[in-house]
Amino acid sequence: MRTLWMALCALARLWPGALAGCAEAGRCCPGRDPACFVRGWRLDRVYGTCFCDQACRLTGDCCFDYSRACPARPCFVGEWSRWSGCAGQCRPTTRVRRRAVRQEPQNGGAPCPPLEERAGCLEYSTSRGRDCGHAFVPAFITTSAFNKERTRQVASPQWSTHTEDAGYCMEFKTESLTPHCALENRPLTRWMQYLREGYTVCVDCQPPAMNAVSLRCSGDGLDSDGNETLYWQAIGNPRCQGTWKKVRRVDQCSCPAVHSFIFI
Repeated sequence: MRTLWMALCALARLWPGALAGCAEAGRCCPGRDPACFVRGWRLDRVYGTCFCDQACRLTGDCCFDYSRACPARPCFVGEWSRWSGCAGQCRPTTRVRRRAVRQEPQNGGAPCPPLEERAGCLEYSTSRGRDCGHAFVPAFITTSAFNKERTRQVASPQWSTHTEDAGYCMEFKTESLTPHCALENRPLTRWMQYLREGYTVCVDCQPPAMNAVSLRCSGDGLDSDGNETLYWQAIGNPRCQGTWKKVRRVDQCSCPAVHSFIFI
């Protein structure tokens, strides 16, 4: 390549205009543009028609100075917005966050990453403050990482300061699950891939999922004798669901992070 450049520079002194390229023509075109060409040297050392469009990298007919005249610029995006509220109340639904494009990709630069993310959620009170959402069967679960983001706001006037810190952990042994869990690869639902049959998992019961009166989480299986088959469903993908059996109730969860969940 160094030899080629030396030869082209020598040619430029002998024949001005022989090095006409994208920079001299002021051309840089997105995609494939048959009209985006000049007469000059190509990167394959052929003199003639050369292109200054983005597709020339694939077709091999770029002008010699395309990379310098039309540098690749990746997409830049802004920060994530705050999570929205749940799309509905008193039923499993989704929340969303978005980010905006600050710079579109140019000249073959890296494309934009996803601009929207969705995650499951469940509101436990109506807009008027009435308790709801606690009578669901099966148990609705999500990753314990969600608990770091979930603000423990009082879900009902029935909550008092001395019950806000109440909570407990249920251990279950998974019996079955649908194949849809293993297919999840979205960032906020990838945790479903770690659900496995025959493993002991921990599910934390904390406000606001905990009922303010009974101090129980819906679907916790606390009344089960351990032989009863109980049902669960992953929030964020209603097709990821299965069965488990209660092992025991403990004060604190101690399972590995990938096997730690929360009632929601």
